[in-house]
Amino acid sequence: MTKKIVSACLAGFQCRFDCAHKEREEIRAMVEKGEAIAVCPEQMGGLPTPRTPAEQIGNKIISKTGTDVTAEYELGAHQALKMAELTGATEAYLKSRSPMCGSGQIYDGSFSGKLVEGDGVFTKLLKSRNIKVIAVD
Repeated sequence: MTKKIVSACLAGFQCRFDCAHKEREEIRAMVEKGEAIAVCPEQMGGLPTPRTPAEQIGNKIISKTGTDVTAEYELGAHQALKMAELTGATEAYLKSRSPMCGSGQIYDGSFSGKLVEGDGVFTKLLKSRNIKVIAVD
């Protein structure tokens, strides 16, 4: 049974806000071997690709144009958590710094590239279920 969840963008899927990916060969290989399931919580929450970038501001997720996308982020995080639970995942390899998947550091909400301590929406859920989160650049 699969025991890992990975950010789909790290597996080579073009699902980032800018329709790009951040493929890491070792992550793609885990998916290809059936050792991991790739998820994109933003897409699972109904957000399109491409989409306007968003960052955490307090307890909200706000797009660069000022749209509150908190509900979509929360829905997607819960849908991705269901995948993790169904597969019995014990580890997650997630894209660093993102408002959904960041672990330990996220962007500060100013869209300036500044980082602050914190976790993304999906990461918080995984950690609350004692699923180990590994941040991947």
